[in-house]
This record gives sequence, C-alpha cells and structure tokens, in this order.
Amino acid sequence: MKISNILYTTLIGVSLVATSCSKSTFSDINTDPNRPASVTTPTILVTAEKQLLNALRSEEVSLRGAQLFAQYFSQNIYTDQSRYQIPTSYSDNYWTATYKSLNNLNEIIKLNTNESTKAIAAAGTAGTNANQIAIARVLKAYAFQSLTDVFGDIPYESYGNKDADFEALQQDPDNLTPKYASQEKIYKDILNELQQAADTLAKYPTATTFGTADIIYKGSNSSWSKFANSLRLRVANRIKTKDATLAATHIADAIKKGVFTSNSENAIFKYSKTSPNEAPLFRATVTANRKDFAVSNIVIETLQGTRGPFKIADPRLSKFAKPTSENVYFGQPYGLPLAAGNLFPVEKISLPSDAINAADYGEVLLEYAEVAFILSENNNWDQTNYEKGTKASLEKWGVSQEDITTYLSKLPVANKENVLSQKYLALFNQSIESWSEIRRTGYPLFLIKKGDITWTGTIEGKPVTYTFTPEVGNEIPSRLVYPLKEQSTNKTSYQAALAKQGDDVISTKVWWNK
Repeated sequence: MKISNILYTTLIGVSLVATSCSKSTFSDINTDPNRPASVTTPTILVTAEKQLLNALRSEEVSLRGAQLFAQYFSQNIYTDQSRYQIPTSYSDNYWTATYKSLNNLNEIIKLNTNESTKAIAAAGTAGTNANQIAIARVLKAYAFQSLTDVFGDIPYESYGNKDADFEALQQDPDNLTPKYASQEKIYKDILNELQQAADTLAKYPTATTFGTADIIYKGSNSSWSKFANSLRLRVANRIKTKDATLAATHIADAIKKGVFTSNSENAIFKYSKTSPNEAPLFRATVTANRKDFAVSNIVIETLQGTRGPFKIADPRLSKFAKPTSENVYFGQPYGLPLAAGNLFPVEKISLPSDAINAADYGEVLLEYAEVAFILSENNNWDQTNYEKGTKASLEKWGVSQEDITTYLSKLPVANKENVLSQKYLALFNQSIESWSEIRRTGYPLFLIKKGDITWTGTIEGKPVTYTFTPEVGNEIPSRLVYPLKEQSTNKTSYQAALAKQGDDVISTKVWWNK
C-alpha cells in the first residue's frame, strides 16, 4: 500500500512521494517544479527520525494519552482524558504521522536496493547500501512496535519476510486495501528484523552511516547495533509469556551480541532550541502557554517516599517537577471528576520541570536503565542489575554522586514489585513504553484504580472525598481505537482485523496482553 498517496495525502518536508508514483501521467501532474527531483538518503533519514519522535511524543498520543494512562501527568482543568475519554482524532493523527515516517524509512531501503539508484544512495558520506538498509530496518522495527502496542493488529511490512499478510507501505503500490497483520506475526518478525540488522551493522563496527544527519547516533554503526540488540531484548521480554522459547532464544542472543552497558549508549533524539525544531512537549505547553498538565500526585508522592514501596526521598523529584509558589512539591490529584478539575490554582501544584519542558529536550527511544531492569527480571529479579538500573536512571537525570550513594544505600532489596516500580520511575516521560509495561505486568501497584480515593479534603467548610471513576471502561485502556478513516478507506481489512482481535474499543486487549 502506498500510504503516502492513498491514506495519507499530505506529506511534510522531503518525503519523496513523486519518485514512487506508479503511473507516468500521475507523476507528471504531481511534479513540483520548485522541489528537487531527488533527495539524499541522509536528508530522508533526519526527516524520518524527527517524524517518528514527533509522532511518539505528540500531544495526542503522549501528553493526552499514554502519559496520562501511566499517571505521570494529571490534568488540572479538563480531566476527560485522565478518565479515558479519548477522541478518535488522537488515533488518526498518531497513525498518520507514524506511517509518514515509515514511508520515508522505506524510501531509504528502496533507494539502496534499486539498481538504478543504489550507487547514488551510497555516494559521499551516506555509507554502504547494506548499512543504510540496516539502520532503516531498526527504526522501522521501533515504529511498528509502537504502532502495534497502541492498536494491536495493523498493516505491516517487512524487509526480510514477504508473508502474504505483510502488505503495508510500498511493497505493492497498487494495493489500496492492505491486510492487517496479527500482532503475533508482527512481533515475531520484528525480532528477526532486529537480529539481522544488528548482525549486519556489527560486521562494520567502526563504519559511519548517514554521518551527522543521524541525530540519534551520528552514524555510529556500533551504537546502532547495540540499540538493535537492546530493542530486541525489550521486544522479546514483552512476549515471553506468549512464546517463552522464542523469547528466551532472542534474549540470550541479544545479550551475547551486545546490549547497552552504560548511559553513553542510550538512544536519544535531541531537539533544537530554535523553531520549528523544538521538542513536542515544549511546543504543546510552553509555546502554547498552557498549564493544564501537572505532574501527578502519584509521581510526587512516590518520589517523596509516601506512596509505594520506596519509603525514601528520591532525588529525581526536582528533576521531574517544579516546586509550587510556596516552595513545596504538590502533585495534581489524578483523575478528578470534571467539576473538580480546577480545584487547585496552578501556582499550588507542581508543573513539569524546566528540564522536562526544555525546547532541546532529548527524547529517549531506549536507555541503559531499562536494559538493566529487563536483565534483573530475567535473572530472577537479581539485586545487581536492579541497582545498576536505578543508578543509571539517577545519573541520567543529573543527580549528584553523593545523593546517588545515599539513595542506593536505602533502596529496599530487589523483588518483582521493587524492580518494576523502579523501572516505572526510570521510564518517566517515555509514555507509550511505560503504558505498555503497566499493561504487561500490572505494576506498579500504587497507581490509582477505579474506586480508589484520589483526593479528600474540605471545600467551603464541608468534607469532600473524590474517588476515581473512569468515564469509559473500568481500567487503564488496553489500546486505542483505529482511525475512523480506516473504516471507510480500508473497510474489509478493518473488519477482518476486528473479527480476529475483538471489538474496536479501548478495553480489547492486544495479543501479548491477553
């Protein structure tokens, strides 16, 4: 399916639609005389990376979706999304934006495999055809995993597997109604894509691919190889209850071939301080001058040591949140009813810190702390990796060595609850991944659930207690609904997906969560 021309008719930047038109007359009509006929692959890569991170951390799916589902943030005026009333437009925008990025990544692969363009694609500092393809495959795997974690079954495309159900992107330009591949097939293929890409990049560890156009790793093949293996560790860990043998095989192989061992290897896309390249949260809050999202009482109380298993003050508190006008930290109570949404004046609650709201914020795709916690989980919740993961998170947020030593000395021993609760804190601001981990594990246990008291106090001299009452469903959403456009543009495939997966509602669990 040529998504850029069929489902998503508006492209931004240098998305290279015209070069892949299937009919010459259509190509002639859509040729823009003011746009270059060809664009270098490094230029396409930086566009794709930015499109992907803009989609993952967008206001719709992150700030008003997964960031609230994970209870990192809480709304302090309109509380609808905190109580799971999610407009379908959020799905539309995230779906569209992510597939735009995927189309550009696919364009890199096409230019590096087409006999008439592969020599040009590998010219200059771009790197070999094989290495360019490998990096594009890693990013495609990351994007597809995020999409399937949000929706379940989706249109999918693979470089190395021509399965009949993999019909998305430009594998067949004339196919306007691609099938939805099952999440099971997608996950298992992603593992193979990452393994093959990592192995390719590992053959040339000192090589540079895409050069400085690569915002994430500046073209370092060895870094991309470790990222691919670390991502494979995450993917395999998520499905180990569904296919234990396959997961164990990939986990062992990824570790053997090299995963992250320090924060210096973290996969980070750092934005710019200058317009129009600021971080998504900065644009959604600072640029828009909005203060209707505060750090939740869940996070503030946990970091203060009054909620959850860690009865110690966490030095990340000042890194995550701002103090109030009274120089104290107070989290906005999560999930208040609409009538009580503005219960606290904005100066009385803790807004996200300047570090979180920075224009040049570095959005994390995957970091060493997460790898360490996965290793702890797969080694019977061992103490060593638990401490390494906690330390790595503290160091990433710029906590002083003295405070790190003090905190670790008071850390309770490793067990399932403690490891997964520390992982939750380490994933702060990585909304979709944290939401997925909450769905997978049921942890942390200290999150607000239906019927829990979210705030109790006195209003106008009268005692008041508010409990958490979801507006839709009874628990944290299991997925988002498909975009409305799919029901009209790709109705047959959409209905076939529902027949296999279940109703198109937020309570339908995805495959790895059933």
